[in-house]
Amino acid sequence: MKSPDPTSFDAFMSSGMAASQANDGAQAIEWFQKASAAEPSAGLPQFLLGAEFAALGDMNAAEAAFANATLLAPGFPMARYQLGLLQFSSGRAAIALLTWQPLLDLPETDPLPHFVRGFAALAQDNFDEALQHYRQGLPLNTTNSALSGDIEKVIAGINALTNKQATAAQEEDADAAAAESSNHVLLANYQQQGRSH
Repeated sequence: MKSPDPTSFDAFMSSGMAASQANDGAQAIEWFQKASAAEPSAGLPQFLLGAEFAALGDMNAAEAAFANATLLAPGFPMARYQLGLLQFSSGRAAIALLTWQPLLDLPETDPLPHFVRGFAALAQDNFDEALQHYRQGLPLNTTNSALSGDIEKVIAGINALTNKQATAAQEEDADAAAAESSNHVLLANYQQQGRSH
């Protein structure tokens, strides 16, 4: 049986995933960039680049990569969700809501429309409504524990903000928890996504 071409898209992606799992973000970025160059129309390498850049704290590069993934693979809703989450977390709620608009057309059995509605309510300081949407979406997410973890942090942040006994320090922690939600890599189940084009 012929071994795979070490300069192929699949080999680059496998090497990138291995580097990512080993927490070698710089090496993972290099492999995902090679994969993207090998198949410029593939959205998945750009998405994974976005996740790696976000994990390293380079939010400008992460946003550009998530935007590229969204353009290349319009049917890859997680790329669009992550792009909007970065925008929302950086104080650009209006842009995030525009980015997320197509996600509202997903079936009600998908958690993403519920999470988007939650962020839309949060942007208006409608905390009870936001919590309701987040709690509707959480049980629907059965494949991506990192995504649920992010939403649970946002819920914890809202609870801290709305608690009458919340101190100023707790409010700062809540802001940090909401902002931190965009920094999670969310690679837990993307190996299952396969090639996206």
